[in-house]
Amino acid sequence: MTHFAKPKLPSAPAAPAGTKTKKKKVTTEGLWTKCPVSGDIIFNKDLEANHMVVPKSGYHFPIGCSERIKSMVDEGSFEEFDANVKSADPLKFVDSAAYPDRIKKYEKESGLNEAVLCGLAKIDGMEVSLAVMDFRFCGGAMGAAVGEKITRAIERAIKRKAPCIIVSSSGGARMQEGIFSLMQMAKTSAALGRLAEKKLPFISILTYPTTGGVTASFATLGDVILAEPGALIGFAGARVIKETTKQTLPPGFQTAEFLLKHGLVDQIVSRLELRDRLISLLQALHARKYHFHKVPTASPFPSMAASVG
Repeated sequence: MTHFAKPKLPSAPAAPAGTKTKKKKVTTEGLWTKCPVSGDIIFNKDLEANHMVVPKSGYHFPIGCSERIKSMVDEGSFEEFDANVKSADPLKFVDSAAYPDRIKKYEKESGLNEAVLCGLAKIDGMEVSLAVMDFRFCGGAMGAAVGEKITRAIERAIKRKAPCIIVSSSGGARMQEGIFSLMQMAKTSAALGRLAEKKLPFISILTYPTTGGVTASFATLGDVILAEPGALIGFAGARVIKETTKQTLPPGFQTAEFLLKHGLVDQIVSRLELRDRLISLLQALHARKYHFHKVPTASPFPSMAASVG
């Protein structure tokens, strides 16, 4: 039997004397996210494509106002209004930092001018006036600028005879503006009263978190109040309530699910189903009244034909 010598593979060139060889590191940081409910590891691109909702557990991660608007409205239909309305410093407030310096920091970190983005858009061809809050800017706290922008969004709905949709995500009133912030609770509520007089619908969407003066004003005044699964909704914090009332609080009493059971929330709707649910609500509450969509003249149910439209 003939034996063949095993060929030698070329070896890598030797490093120069005194040179330290570096091991190549593979970085996976920022590529994956762990679900806090199930512990599943999800590829970030898949999570983003699913509107930041974990496929198996249904856990809703927070999203920014621009991403939320994009998931709700017809493509390319959103037009921003009142982008120039920004926070002032009426009290010359200073704690560990001056209030204007904090505002600059929030602007830089969030890429936003304020804690709410407002404008007009279309949902399935139906015009709506939108105000979408963003927790990344000062914890979504409502100051005079936020209240003014939301009030203008409501007034715009009245002027255009369009429904108003407000998405809340807020820690409450902005303490750096004191009474000027608290006044926005009455201001926005009064504007919604005028909207109701015109018989125009207001759909309120509560997300994690919706608390404080926002909960105590416009957020809970909707003709229909929707909430995302697991959303934290309340006025004061659980610790403050417990210390004040001296009562043991039921588990999960400030969750969307608890509030649905007790009548504050009308429906809990996944972010993945929200657009379709809004279309159904807008058609039921508004579109037929203003003939935005053709209503079938013939009904598959003859006994109901007279009531269609």
